[in-house]
Amino acid sequence: MKNMTELYQKVEQFVSESFGKAGKASSVKHFERTVYWVQQLKPDADEALLIATIAHDIERAFGDPGHSEIAEKGFRDEKYLTYHQERGAEIIADFLQQQSADEKLIKRVKMLISKHEVGGDIDQDVLRDADSVSFFENNADHFVTQFAPKFGKEKVKDKFNWMFNRISDEKAKKIALPWYKEAIKQLGC
Repeated sequence: MKNMTELYQKVEQFVSESFGKAGKASSVKHFERTVYWVQQLKPDADEALLIATIAHDIERAFGDPGHSEIAEKGFRDEKYLTYHQERGAEIIADFLQQQSADEKLIKRVKMLISKHEVGGDIDQDVLRDADSVSFFENNADHFVTQFAPKFGKEKVKDKFNWMFNRISDEKAKKIALPWYKEAIKQLGC
């Protein structure tokens, strides 16, 4: 990994500690690997993109979607995804302000996190695509073993299909494809 700035390192520590306190320390590997994949897809990624990447799911350290909503609506509920993106952007912006970060950087990080699930501009798309690659690399097995028995294989399959099909970069899609196929195979659908 590139040499990271002091501010990046503070954000990384905040993310790690937040997920540790929430009993979700295992989630941190996904964020670290998402940073790795952003750097593979965009070697000249700037500080704001790297900070947004390590912190893109910070909302999940502070609250979870209601399990009844997942059972009813699935993992792709638009209302929850909007909340997840926007709340995460606010949490990290508050943290960056406490660190006296540059307002321009804070604004850019917020913008990136606020659309990391759906993409939008080039950098939001890179973050979304790297998030999907890391999801299949690190999180798919958890969805098969933990969420499929709880919420049903079809909801998990829908999540896998959405996570794969949202990838717009062909290099990222090629990287994710074997993991995606294996996840579908493990799911047994």
